[in-house]
Amino acid sequence: MFTGLIQQVGRLEQVAFQGEAGRLTLTASFNTPLQLGESIAINGTCLTLVEQQNTRLGFDVLRETFDKTALRDLTPGAPLNLERALRMGDPLGGHLVSGHIDGTGTVRSIENVGRDKALTVSAPELIAEMVPKGSIALDGISLTIVEVRPTQGLFSVHIIPHTWNETALSSLAVGARVNLETDMLGKYVRAALGANTPAPITWERLQAAGFLA
Repeated sequence: MFTGLIQQVGRLEQVAFQGEAGRLTLTASFNTPLQLGESIAINGTCLTLVEQQNTRLGFDVLRETFDKTALRDLTPGAPLNLERALRMGDPLGGHLVSGHIDGTGTVRSIENVGRDKALTVSAPELIAEMVPKGSIALDGISLTIVEVRPTQGLFSVHIIPHTWNETALSSLAVGARVNLETDMLGKYVRAALGANTPAPITWERLQAAGFLA
């Protein structure tokens, strides 16, 4: 489990494909020692650390992960948002993030709004799970949705200068794909409502219930 608050920005060394899967290697320095087998969110994708040589870290990546995320788009030297998994007692400063990417979106525009940046992202397949003022993890960063345009499949977020400068977001360009994880609590609510959605009211149901002669 993660919070969407980025702890480090690493640098991609390479993505080496091995059949349908592959190995992602990056460089990063954390303040406390890492342990083999621990989970680290890389651009929001929960991966397991399987190799460590000083600051060089290696992660195995399944085909499903490559298919579901934008990791295969990355090129050597690309900055990566990194967050270690939560521990008991850690502050929850963002929102609950599982590291299981729901899909990708495409950046449609990046605009200046005062000191902030406004990103508009196209994600028609996920738009039904978004609400204004709701939470979303974009490349692993916990953000608040400002606007949702369901008919166009678009949503927007505003990013403060600190987040823009201290994460990999500043390297984004229009047309780039980003990893998206919609709000976990919202997904549970949607699933529960979907399972208990009452049948539509019809004349036949009203008559059967005694409301019509």
